Parts: sequence; structure tokens; C-alpha cells
Amino acid sequence: MNAYAPILVLGALGAGFAIFSVVMATLIGPKRYNRARLEAYECGIEPTPTPAGGGRFPIKYYLTAMLFIVFDIEIVFLYPWAVTFDALGLFGLVEMLLFVLTVFVAYAYVWRRGGLDWD
Repeated sequence: MNAYAPILVLGALGAGFAIFSVVMATLIGPKRYNRARLEAYECGIEPTPTPAGGGRFPIKYYLTAMLFIVFDIEIVFLYPWAVTFDALGLFGLVEMLLFVLTVFVAYAYVWRRGGLDWD
């Protein structure tokens, strides 16, 4: 347990700072609400009204998010594998090749669906 104590203390400090910041901003922050402040901000463009049930988003938003998540997860698994490459041997190499092949299938799907076309 002594080895994990610094990690737990750092996590508690981070959570405490986040909670403290939100609470203090709510308590001492300005409370002047006006119509312009409550409106949605769209980079200086006048916001367009949306239908009652919400507007439809193009599939490209979801494909871009899926592509980001796939490659983010790939990096999370590739980094520890690269660090312990020598210890894993041939088994680790084969497993990582299968993993990269699976990631490539997701990449091919996104490419085929037009998620990489920005027209």
C-alpha cells in the first residue's frame, strides 16, 4: 500500500482542487445574467433555431469521434507494449499484430464511410 500512497494523495489533491474551483466560482463569481450571456455561442455567427426534437447531425461527426477513440485506445495499448517488447517475445509480437489488424479494420470502415473526406 505504501507504493500507491503518492498516487492516491495526488488523485485526492486533484479532485479536491477541481471541487474547490467549481464551488468557489459558483459562490464568488458574478451573477449578472442577461439574454446575450444565456445564448449559445457559435463563433460570432448568429445561432440558428433547432427543431423541437433536436437537429440531425451528419454521420461525419460520429465517424470522426469513433476514429479518435480507436486511435487513442491504440496508443494506450501500444506504448506499454513498446516498453516491454523484449520481455514479451514472439507471443507479444503476434498479439500486437492482431490488435493492429483489428484497429486497421476500424480505420478501413471509417475510410469507406467517408469519415476522412472533408468537403
